Amino acid sequence: MIPQIKTILLATDLSKNSAYAFYYAVQMAKRVEAKIIILHAVEPLPSMLISFGDFSHKVAQDRWDETAKKFKERIQDISVKADTQMGISSVDFISKILIRLGPPVEEILKAVDEEGCDVIVLGTHSKGFLQQTLVGSVCSSVLHRTRKPVLVVPLPSEDANLDWIGT
Repeated sequence: MIPQIKTILLATDLSKNSAYAFYYAVQMAKRVEAKIIILHAVEPLPSMLISFGDFSHKVAQDRWDETAKKFKERIQDISVKADTQMGISSVDFISKILIRLGPPVEEILKAVDEEGCDVIVLGTHSKGFLQQTLVGSVCSSVLHRTRKPVLVVPLPSEDANLDWIGT
């Protein structure tokens, strides 16, 4: 028996690829009457960099709060643009926006477990073989480490009109 999809995790890096994946997550949520949890994970600064300056805990917290606010504003901007394009309100499907400090793959896997997500939606950068081999890929790591279905959304061909996405 195929489990019912009730909660979709959309992992975003706020790129054009992720904005395009947002469109798919909303369409899926609409079709199956599911909720979307949006996750943006921020890679933490190496501790060596933090120790080389006047970077107190209070300064770090203030900067984190400001950064999280900017990320949420960017996600809302993507949502408004997608709503205009799709003719539906994505707000009805978004139940939570998570901004987390940590390695993206780890934060995606943790969020899936903690939030009880049934499906993961990711945008992919479609990088070349050499770059993918040397740098690695969040999508590839998530695919290999999760037991949940993953929808990987590449950008469409270059001739597709994606002006509504922005950058």
